[in-house]
Amino acid sequence: MAGSLFLAGMAHAQTLSIGVAAPLSGTSALLGQQIESGARLAASAAGAEITVVDDACTAEGGAAAARAFAQANVQVVVGFLCTEAIEAALPLLKDAAIPVITVGVRTESLTDRRARTGWPVFRLGPRGDDERNAAATILTRLWKDELFAIVDDGTIYGREMAETVRATAEQAALKPVFVDTYRPEMDNQIALVGRLKKAGATHAFAGGDGADIAIMARDASQLDADIVFAGGEALRAAQDTVPFANGTLMIALPEWSDVADGKVLEAFTTAGIIPEGYALPAYAAVQLAQAASVAGKPMSDALTGQDFATAIGTIRFDEKGDMSENPYRAWRFDGQRFAPVEGQ
Repeated sequence: MAGSLFLAGMAHAQTLSIGVAAPLSGTSALLGQQIESGARLAASAAGAEITVVDDACTAEGGAAAARAFAQANVQVVVGFLCTEAIEAALPLLKDAAIPVITVGVRTESLTDRRARTGWPVFRLGPRGDDERNAAATILTRLWKDELFAIVDDGTIYGREMAETVRATAEQAALKPVFVDTYRPEMDNQIALVGRLKKAGATHAFAGGDGADIAIMARDASQLDADIVFAGGEALRAAQDTVPFANGTLMIALPEWSDVADGKVLEAFTTAGIIPEGYALPAYAAVQLAQAASVAGKPMSDALTGQDFATAIGTIRFDEKGDMSENPYRAWRFDGQRFAPVEGQ
């Protein structure tokens, strides 16, 4: 790809010192171990040095990690899963001119405030609003010629998802045939489905849990209502009682191991590391740091507005430090798994 920074030939570059911030204690320790494992594997492949610090997912731990990284003279930090830890660390890392590539913090204000705070942060992962924005954009395009409904379970998550889909549809001059709130965690949703059928809906977005959406589809079949249901990434959770109906749509992130570079997956296998959770994003974060370190300009500048080829695909950060492309995609259940919807 023209203008891309690739990672070949980096072995002879100056050794890069990378800080790895991860919660290696407490309830998030398993996720922190995924970060450490992925970062160590990538650093070994790139000939980089790493300094690993437990940020404990707390403000105190984040600040302590930042001080340790500054003392170690690292050039960049990767990791961080918790808002409290990274927000406490960033003022100190800013003073030390150390940029951060976070693999797990979704808090929107982290990058929205960048112009005011000057925090040198880059987000290798979704923003908090990416899921609902993707659902709205994708479904508005897919359902532009359909009779669709929008329902939610009354939770903050469900309402925000549903309202974003509704508002985006209205901006595209599309109006749902039915809008309602349903009671979640019910044994059946016959009453709701009956109202959807009466309204003539052939498609319905539900802001809520996957179990409720599976029950809606089951009840629609019992009422001979031909309705395609869609939901967010909550549908990733397996359904033990009611399976998803064929054709159910899910707006979610890809499983990184499904899209990762084959040679990188082989390296994980050889090292005895399972490429799950944050392991592959952490690997990619180290790749980004290594590529940016040889760009001949300050790393924060090098990381902005440039395509990088990584183990999980091409990554570009915008001026705020967010990924320039929303990573959420549409998936359709085929009876066994959620497969990518063609044409994305």
